[in-house]
Amino acid sequence: MPFLEITVPALNLVWFLLIAVLWVGFFFLEGFDFGVAMLLPILGRDDRERRVMVNTIGPTWDGNEVWLLTAGGATFAAFPGWYASLFSAIYLPLLLVLVGLILRGVAFEYRSKHPDSRWRQTFDVFAVVGSFLPSLVLGVGFANFMIGLANDGKLWNGSFLGLFGPFALLGGVLFVALFLIHGATFIALKSRGDIHDRARGFVRAYGWPVVGILAVFVISQQTFWPSVSEFGDLGFLGWVTAVVAIGALAASVFMTGQLDREGWGFVLTGLAIVALVVGFFLRMYGNLGFAQDESRPVAERLNIITAASSETTLTLMTWAAVIFVPIVLAYQGWSYWVFSKRISTKNIPEKIVY
Repeated sequence: MPFLEITVPALNLVWFLLIAVLWVGFFFLEGFDFGVAMLLPILGRDDRERRVMVNTIGPTWDGNEVWLLTAGGATFAAFPGWYASLFSAIYLPLLLVLVGLILRGVAFEYRSKHPDSRWRQTFDVFAVVGSFLPSLVLGVGFANFMIGLANDGKLWNGSFLGLFGPFALLGGVLFVALFLIHGATFIALKSRGDIHDRARGFVRAYGWPVVGILAVFVISQQTFWPSVSEFGDLGFLGWVTAVVAIGALAASVFMTGQLDREGWGFVLTGLAIVALVVGFFLRMYGNLGFAQDESRPVAERLNIITAASSETTLTLMTWAAVIFVPIVLAYQGWSYWVFSKRISTKNIPEKIVY
């Protein structure tokens, strides 16, 4: 199949790429947030240690969630047909994601509002559940995009239970496991003392099985659902992202677990997530994650051309993005630089004044 047999308008391509970048940023940044929260009962032996873990992401977790909101807003404005079809297909799963994000926000904001240990433990449970739900649901959702959601040319027409096939469930397990390793690596990077050692031990003990899960997932994806369509043959690039994802995660586990080089380990887990998500969007290029009935003309299908807004709308959005995206990136980079130092229980007072 010739590359780019169907010509995609330039602005449609630009906004598809920008939405892909927003999702990459979200999974890279929010991935370790999810992982840190899910690890609270595993790595934190007492309240002060769990407080250290929360403080590693405290200054940035809400800013990281903005990437998801921006990705959703960009999809709504640039590809309203895509947005509407997604909400018809996975309305209930998206509601679970929203519930999880609400629980996370409540947990982090209210955890330290009362000295009672049961109060803090309750909100720690909220943080764990609120991080587990989005990780699992988004993994299942993106795995379904790789298969291709059934549709009638405009809206999803598949069954709800059909969303939970073996490959989709594997995607959910992969996201949870990968974010746990990403989060543990981040904790090792941002902490000192016993918490740092336990985080490294977690990566050393569980990192290699996660590499295996990732390998099974990406090899299955590229074998059974390659990045090939009448919009282009991106199969080779798909295999490149698969190899990079596996190699980067394996190198990260070795760096963090064996060499105590968690800085490199964190960069490499991030690279694995970036490669994985780029592989997703290579597969979704053109078809937007929906199955295509090639017996129909392109104009009667749900794709990157028919789901897009008008050229005028995309032009105005492009100018706005050119102005504001660099400002947002500069501010978020500055916030990470300001809060870049390691912390430990020595930084947490034994008695917290409420």
